[in-house]
Amino acid sequence: MEGALSEKQASSSYTYWVREAREDAAPLPVPRKLTQDDLLSQQSHTSALGSVWNKAGTWEEKNLNKWASNRIKELLISVGSLVLSGGKAEITEVSKCSGDAFLVTVRNKKRVGYTYELTLKFQGEWIIREEKKMIKGHVDIPEFSFGELDDLQIEVRLGEEKDLLHQDKLQISQDLKQFLQPVREKLLQFEEELKDR
Repeated sequence: MEGALSEKQASSSYTYWVREAREDAAPLPVPRKLTQDDLLSQQSHTSALGSVWNKAGTWEEKNLNKWASNRIKELLISVGSLVLSGGKAEITEVSKCSGDAFLVTVRNKKRVGYTYELTLKFQGEWIIREEKKMIKGHVDIPEFSFGELDDLQIEVRLGEEKDLLHQDKLQISQDLKQFLQPVREKLLQFEEELKDR
């Protein structure tokens, strides 16, 4: 039985394990000691992103929440006041800034991302029926994330102003939607700064 098996293996043109070298086989590698030049050239070619321990550039995630929240607040407060059709208004405070920002290193490539929700306090003056009125309220920016600022929307919530007509409230809300463009520009600036981290 053993003889028949070895004859069958010998007649086969394919062998799974090659145990001896044949004349058409590639030569065996010869070990060579690395020189100082080899070591220096190897170090100069490896510019791994991320931490020192992550030379291979595998998955590494860095939390940027604290920096991102502070930077978003700083940028949005700097929007300043806007002159609107019926008055002027300014953002006085970022009352809610919740979300996540992160930097991920994957296969030696840097990727950033974020997801945030914002609530901005505003105050302003409007001339309504020849009378100057101080109006306060909030501008809500529902969830937005990296690369989606073209779809940014804002929702306006006015304070409890009892002597305003519904039509006046609609006009003020419409005026406040003009904050959308300067807010979008500040958030685009934030995205660029985030990419450079």
